[in-house]
Amino acid sequence: MGVGLRPRIFFLSPASCSGRRAAQLLSPRATFDLAVRLRRGESAPIGEVFQFLSGLYFRGKLAYARAFARPPRSLASGAFVITAGSGLREVDTPITADALRAFACVDIDAANAAYRTPLERTARGLFEEAGDDVDVVLLGSVASGKYVDVLGEIFGERLLFPPSFVGRGDMSRGGLMLRAAASGEELDYVPVAGAVRRGTRPPKLDPATRAPRKEPSR
Repeated sequence: MGVGLRPRIFFLSPASCSGRRAAQLLSPRATFDLAVRLRRGESAPIGEVFQFLSGLYFRGKLAYARAFARPPRSLASGAFVITAGSGLREVDTPITADALRAFACVDIDAANAAYRTPLERTARGLFEEAGDDVDVVLLGSVASGKYVDVLGEIFGERLLFPPSFVGRGDMSRGGLMLRAAASGEELDYVPVAGAVRRGTRPPKLDPATRAPRKEPSR
């Protein structure tokens, strides 16, 4: 970490574990590598699994977090995934097909104790481990309270987000983060508390700045 730079970690919102992509991944007829590994009972990093489930959006979050995380020495990772029912997990945490099915059964709602309690527990643990001078950047929706209502109570003014997310859909956010990671130009952040969290849709991203796509192995 560079001299004078504050430590920074990222929380990535989860991919849907109950949609069409999840059905493809867990299909007994699937022949691509990730599906075969999970069907054999093997594990795969949660970042890899969620990248398949979510496509461009999670690919952008993962690339961005890997590019710009500056974890303090007390933490082994600077990028964590919010999960349904298992709190915060490092992006390289191995998960199985059974874990994926369990995630699909938990509603991501701040009022749901099955989701909220593990998230609060792991977030408080990170709060204690990370120290007082660490920025926590949420790469996910701030328009609703499903993440903000839980994490904001714990991290307060240290919970940040990119204001350039406001008004953008998931695909646009993913593209924005891929471009930033490829260029090395980090986005600006503001505290979630007191920020404008909803707004009009900004102009479309310039296709000329699109980051090159790396196809996953199948």
